[in-house]
Amino acid sequence: MATAKQVVAALIVRDDRILICQRMPDQTMPLKWEFPGGKVEPEEGLPAALRRELDEELGITATIGTRVAVIHHSYGSGNAVELHFYRVDYFEGEIQNRIFHDVRWVIRKELPTYDFLAADVAFVKKISAGEVL
Repeated sequence: MATAKQVVAALIVRDDRILICQRMPDQTMPLKWEFPGGKVEPEEGLPAALRRELDEELGITATIGTRVAVIHHSYGSGNAVELHFYRVDYFEGEIQNRIFHDVRWVIRKELPTYDFLAADVAFVKKISAGEVL
C-alpha cells in the first residue's frame, strides 16, 4: 500500500459558520466540497503548510489554532491520505477565491447537505452534530 499523503485542512470559523470550498469541474473529484488546505511539502511543518496553503488559495494570513482531528482515509484508487484538521479563528486579509469553483460560509448544521469529499464525510457529520469545534 502507498504511503499516505500528508494533507492539512482549515476549519475557519466565524460566528457559527464554517468556510467550505468547492473543487473545480476539471479537478479530480470534481465539484466536491472540502475545507481549504492542501498537501504538505517535504520538510514542511503542518501549521506552516496550512498557513502557506491558505495564503495561496484564499489570500489570507491565518493564525493556525489547535489541531482538532487527524483522519486516515484510503480511496478506492489505492491512494491514501492523512488529513490534519486545524481550527482557525483569526486571519488577516479579505478572503479571495483564487482556485475554487465556489467558496461559502455555512452554518454547521447545514454542512451534511453539501457533497463533501469521501474523506471528510464522517468528520462533517461530527462537526454538524456539535461533537467537534
